[in-house]
Amino acid sequence: MSKAVFPGTFDPPTNGHLDIIARASAAFGEVIVAAGVNQSKSRMFEVDERIAMLTEIAAPYPNVRIGTFEGLLVDYCRAEGAGVIVKGLRSAADYDYELQMAQLNHAMTGVDTVFLPTRSENAFISSSWVKEIAKLGGEVASFVPPSVHSRLLKKL
Repeated sequence: MSKAVFPGTFDPPTNGHLDIIARASAAFGEVIVAAGVNQSKSRMFEVDERIAMLTEIAAPYPNVRIGTFEGLLVDYCRAEGAGVIVKGLRSAADYDYELQMAQLNHAMTGVDTVFLPTRSENAFISSSWVKEIAKLGGEVASFVPPSVHSRLLKKL
């Protein structure tokens, strides 16, 4: 049984993230959705809030669990016994950035990276855009799961 880690900040989780969770769940025996913790960065949602949102949206997938990591992702993968990192790609720019990171991660620890291209309906969605649009009063309900949308509205 293979174990994969799907890392991200998930601030907030979007429909694009949910799609990658669902597809990774079908491809791997176990998937750990790992929210990165970086104390030097300011986030809209605290790590416990992001964990709660991820737990809610990943509930339909019994082989998915939620975790957090701080520091090097490959160290987290080693500690969890995961041999694969899952990354969603929206564009060629994502690929250029993620390819270098994948090569570095493999060179450091032998952990492989699997890229899942986004579905076209999610290609333009990013957590950053969702937050910016929401802060400016725009409607973002179609970009995030309903439980995330309600938390986002409360946060604003």
